[in-house]
Amino acid sequence: MTDPDAAELRARRDAWTREVIRFSDVRLLVPALAAWALLAGTLTWSAGPRWAVSVALVLLVLVLQLWGRGRPLVLVLGVALLVQVAGNGQHALRGLGDLDDLTAARAVVTVEATITSDPVLLEARGGSEPVVMARASAHRVDGRGRTTSAHAPISLRGDATLLRLKWHEGVRLRGRLAPPQPGYPEVAVLRVSSQEVTKPAGVVAQVAEHLRAGLRRAVDPTPADARGLLPGLVIGDTSRTPADLTDAMQATGMTHLTAVSGSNIAVVGGLVLGLCVLIGVRRRWRPFVVALAILGFVVLARPEPSVVRAAAMGLIGLIGMSRSRRAAGLPVLSGAIVVVLVIDPWMARSFGFALSALATLGLLLFTRPWGDAIAARLHPRVAFMGPAIAIPVAAQAMCAPLIVLLQGSVSIVGVVANLVAAPLVAPATVAGVAAALVSVVADAPAQLLGWLGAVPTLVIARTARVMADVPGGTLPWPDGPPGALLLAGLTLTLLVTGRWLGRAAVVRPLLALAVVALSAAMTIPTRVVTWPPDGWRVAFCDVGQGDAAVVRTGPRRALVVDVGPEPASADGCLDSLGVEVVDAVVLTHFHADHVEGLPGVLGGREVGQVLVSPVAEPGHQVGEVTGWTRARGIPVSAVAAGDRLSFGEATAEVWAPVRRIAAGSVPNNASIVLAVHVGEVDVLLLGDVEREAAHDLVLRMRRDPEMASAAGELDVVKTPHHGSANLDPALMAAVRAPVAVISVGKDNDYGHPTAAHLSMLRSNGYAAYRTDQRGHIAVVERGDRLQVVTAR
Repeated sequence: MTDPDAAELRARRDAWTREVIRFSDVRLLVPALAAWALLAGTLTWSAGPRWAVSVALVLLVLVLQLWGRGRPLVLVLGVALLVQVAGNGQHALRGLGDLDDLTAARAVVTVEATITSDPVLLEARGGSEPVVMARASAHRVDGRGRTTSAHAPISLRGDATLLRLKWHEGVRLRGRLAPPQPGYPEVAVLRVSSQEVTKPAGVVAQVAEHLRAGLRRAVDPTPADARGLLPGLVIGDTSRTPADLTDAMQATGMTHLTAVSGSNIAVVGGLVLGLCVLIGVRRRWRPFVVALAILGFVVLARPEPSVVRAAAMGLIGLIGMSRSRRAAGLPVLSGAIVVVLVIDPWMARSFGFALSALATLGLLLFTRPWGDAIAARLHPRVAFMGPAIAIPVAAQAMCAPLIVLLQGSVSIVGVVANLVAAPLVAPATVAGVAAALVSVVADAPAQLLGWLGAVPTLVIARTARVMADVPGGTLPWPDGPPGALLLAGLTLTLLVTGRWLGRAAVVRPLLALAVVALSAAMTIPTRVVTWPPDGWRVAFCDVGQGDAAVVRTGPRRALVVDVGPEPASADGCLDSLGVEVVDAVVLTHFHADHVEGLPGVLGGREVGQVLVSPVAEPGHQVGEVTGWTRARGIPVSAVAAGDRLSFGEATAEVWAPVRRIAAGSVPNNASIVLAVHVGEVDVLLLGDVEREAAHDLVLRMRRDPEMASAAGELDVVKTPHHGSANLDPALMAAVRAPVAVISVGKDNDYGHPTAAHLSMLRSNGYAAYRTDQRGHIAVVERGDRLQVVTAR
């Protein structure tokens, strides 16, 4: 007797049979995609144009039917009409009652609703109070003396008391309505002033919450990366994931692992299927085992509409694993897309739904043939990993053009990172689910399972961090739809010509190697290889929405001015510059975006001293800096206007602060302002001074000829407060220099740099360099001239 699975494996190893997709497989996919695109474009239109589109579709269908031709086009138009009517009906349902009118009037109302998402604590801005956000489905609204029914999703904003609300609880909320942002599915934003739970969550919701809490307890003893990432892998809970790990996963295209999407569920299902083959589960039982695993995943992650949608897409994707059911995959996927859009037309504008559908399409088209090809080239004992390896590659290929719209770059190392991580997702997820289940009985064995899940999770986290630091690992790419279309075209070209290119590479390996080398030379910036540039004097680090400048004081030595908001970013910048000894760290003021990266500078380096502003506010950050420096025995002292500093090749004069300015932001206006001279380079570092402190500097320059003379000889000015408009224009005119550097984070929530700030620089003749666009920026001295070199 021979094992049928072994026989099938040998057959695959002997020959890779190409599968042909018949027209009947795609005849519903094209109408579904066309209807989806039309609905996404018209969903935010007003009622008149939307109904006009529906009427036009009806007329076209009637004309084609009477003509008796164009049956494929009739199918396309009919499906488009179906989803358009569903969208119009959804708009009509949402318009029932007085909610729209009360929202337009920004009325104070009482709303009865059901909570449809976990409350999320949003990061506070500029010292303001933190804001909690949640979503709900409104059922009844009472305002302006009338009570009417409602059938619409709303967004909630409030203070920390909103965190007490649980998913699927019935609540009575009071607050003021406001219009939502354009294009969002919610019809109103309710700024909650009071709340009352009127109906507890159902049994399923309570069980899910109990299991989720048990998982969090089970991973509490594990390291920070596992404590944050394992709940993300299992239930999509990323609330405790370290910020630098989140950035690393985004840079490597691994964030889908912590999002409850069809791609994530399909990856898990595919790996469970691989394990079934490994342990000998009979073929007819494998779909049931995988479906049961996905069902458990859904219960644990909560059966919200987005999770159920993702599970459906994941189950459809599993059809791509079975040769016998492959022909049904594309029609089922097409039908699922249409059904989802009819039930919830706003999914047409959801990036999550688009990623799920595209990933599922990739699995259906490529998992089986690519998995067979990979398995045929592996040792028989590990050939079962063929589909597991093909899954992330197929998902990445299909989703990459859409990901460009979200992050404006292409991850070169993303496929490799996902290949390394893919085999680790299944054991981590299984251990996490088991820990959640066992936590119902006892925490001790659940924590043991949590540690078992932490091991592969830590490897995933380490993979993300290492791959994120690979030079040239992320390739800048044109933003917006043009960039997405360009990447889609290149991907399609590669898919069509891939087999021919592979054969050509085998026949002419030297030519293939030359093409690869030339392509790498054209796409990877030379700065990746040559950074740091020879002769650099001052470097401005790309640390996101924060400041960090490095002044060279000697070989492998530097003066560091501010350290950014994250230790990893500051540490990475200093490593890239080869800095091993820090003569001093100057913290211009105590806001988090200037001091939170201090542990990254102190760790693994010799640090002489830390110099700070004399205004010790805010107290929380002052306490953190004191704790970090005291733990390492590093002296801390305050500096003020008039102090002179000298470290190796660099000297600096402190221009500010002179006094405590109570107006505006007290910490910002207490920023240390440094005029630095190193080599032949003169740089002015303005911290985060605002209008009041800037005006004080202007008045002092008018009274002090020495300051005014130094201001006229500057080569570079680090502009204040990341390009804020809160600045005295007279200061930038007084310290006019050839180059201005703006240290700012990409796509930050503050709108920095502002149009007014950029216009001010242009009017004064500055050449502006931004870290969000150029990465690290260095001022280089080469002979008798200065040059600006950027890492991007």
